[in-house]
Amino acid sequence: MHLTSITIDQSKYPTCDYYPFNLPVFQKTKRITFNAPVTFFVGENGSGKSTLLQALSRSCGIHIWQQMERTRCNNNPYENKFCDSLTIEWSNGRVPGSFFGSDIFHHFTEILDEWAAADPGQLEYFGGKSLITQSHGESLMSFFRSRYQIKGLYLLDEPETALSPRSQLALLELLTETGARDHAQFIIATHSPILLACPRALIYSFDYSPVRQILYEETEHYKIYRAFLENRTNYLK
Repeated sequence: MHLTSITIDQSKYPTCDYYPFNLPVFQKTKRITFNAPVTFFVGENGSGKSTLLQALSRSCGIHIWQQMERTRCNNNPYENKFCDSLTIEWSNGRVPGSFFGSDIFHHFTEILDEWAAADPGQLEYFGGKSLITQSHGESLMSFFRSRYQIKGLYLLDEPETALSPRSQLALLELLTETGARDHAQFIIATHSPILLACPRALIYSFDYSPVRQILYEETEHYKIYRAFLENRTNYLK
């Protein structure tokens, strides 16, 4: 593993009254270890999994691609300060990597197309085709297949958002194959029971305080989908 653990130091919190420092999971979780090529963060929306993923990215020096920040009516001055409370432990020094969020991927494809207008050769890195001319699922898989050939730490925030079940299976296969080669490590926040089925992956649930490691069959995603598929008429009354 490139990243072996993160430690959360509550004594460094600037406040306990504002998000994300007021979340019980961040007030009680001290340390999270990583000993598998693929680790999943699961939990209800607002549980803190994506917040920790973004803070982890900042602590690891991994850029989060963002559009121009817009004015908000209620500004939280502490929202991006969580990374200051994290201590990162590497196995053999820091490695490069990337942060993926489906909400910012479209902006990236537009910028890439502008670059390719001046230097079309850049598209060879993504299969030789503009990502904009492909379907969203195809463009995502082209990006994943090219990017994850490089040694590094890869953080993904709900990559399944724009992927069909078939494309999620393709990503699951890619995660399984790439993780087995030991050059890449993945930490993924997800709601997808398909991705969560990745063999030998760690799953941490943010529905517990502190964060708890659980089995695939213990996830709400697995339980709810299985119950629905086995007896969907119960849910349609």
